[in-house]
Amino acid sequence: MPASFSRQAALLAAGMLATGTANTLLTKLQDKQCVANCDDPDPANRRLFEQPVWQTLNMFYGEMLCLACLYLARLCAPPAAATDAAAAGDAAAAAAPPGYEPIADEDDEDDDDGVPELRGDNASPSPTPALKPIAGCATLWMWVPAACDLLGTTLMNVGLFFTSASVYQMLRGAVVIFSGIFSVLFLGHRLDRSQVASLGMVVVGVTIVGLSNVISPPVAVYAQWRAGESADPTALKAALGVVLVLGAQIFTATQFVVEEKILRRYHLTPLRAVGLEGSFGAATVMAAIPVLHFAFGRADPGGYFDAPAGFRQIVENPSVWQTSIYIMVSIALFNYFGLSVTRYLSATSRATIDTCRTLFIWMSSLALGWEAFSWVQVLGFAILVYGTFVYNRVIAAPF
Repeated sequence: MPASFSRQAALLAAGMLATGTANTLLTKLQDKQCVANCDDPDPANRRLFEQPVWQTLNMFYGEMLCLACLYLARLCAPPAAATDAAAAGDAAAAAAPPGYEPIADEDDEDDDDGVPELRGDNASPSPTPALKPIAGCATLWMWVPAACDLLGTTLMNVGLFFTSASVYQMLRGAVVIFSGIFSVLFLGHRLDRSQVASLGMVVVGVTIVGLSNVISPPVAVYAQWRAGESADPTALKAALGVVLVLGAQIFTATQFVVEEKILRRYHLTPLRAVGLEGSFGAATVMAAIPVLHFAFGRADPGGYFDAPAGFRQIVENPSVWQTSIYIMVSIALFNYFGLSVTRYLSATSRATIDTCRTLFIWMSSLALGWEAFSWVQVLGFAILVYGTFVYNRVIAAPF
């Protein structure tokens, strides 16, 4: 493998790791920003920035930056280069060094979001079918994964209010469970025995991580219920956060499966795939904001769906709108690096790097004092990582 390609792969991996870690930490930092009653000596009376809908819109704006960069590159490119873009892409694929895998190869890559194809060890590669570029009304198909992304991201944003950044990121590892099941049910994929066993390990790991965050709260809630006392809101919120983050992985897995179906039929470059989903997602959120405000926001001033209050909290607090900009840039770069890793290395490489990102988030949260060290959490994370690596064939199963 050429040294230049190795350097490029290392830069892509480092970029994905850095921007992914920054994105989660910045989102949690934004959740901690005080927007009302900040001078009250009692922290319980202070209102923090809790606007999951606006955060979801911010995420989609970040993805739209990828589309803006794509069109900007086309405008700056010479006319001949713009006309021959498709031919240039084919030439680049032909001249790529060993290890290059086309993003739309259904035998090597599943989708633009890095979910590896679930296939048996005896599967043999087949020629990549010719894919037509997505255009016209066909681009509306990207609205479906965008809607799944919208629901999943919003639920995860709410769940992050009640969980630590590391637990939140570890629980997101449950997506491999649902994506594996959905791929078998709807895409006709097959799982070998080692992958089935590894999914079981992922389930165990996610369960332990979840228990590290909520095992005490449910016990406390049950004891309070038996004693006829009202439940502790903090305990309920801790359990609710885990449930929301895990539930969101169902929508994320659905997004992956739908994207694979689309990418089996159409060719999409990484920047355009992310940009289209961002555009459709942003349009959907902007249309939903007034509806949610009149349906739920007016009954809960300052709550999750109070659109004017959320907008004021953003523009009137420099710490909030500044972190919003950083989050947009980080999510755009993270998607670009991630999809580039999938395109030029492999989906397995992306899954491995994303797992390492969880470790960096956990270490950063400990260093910032956002959470306390927990051996139960370490055990759950170790099992989750081992199961994920076996599932993606990064390491061989011992059986």
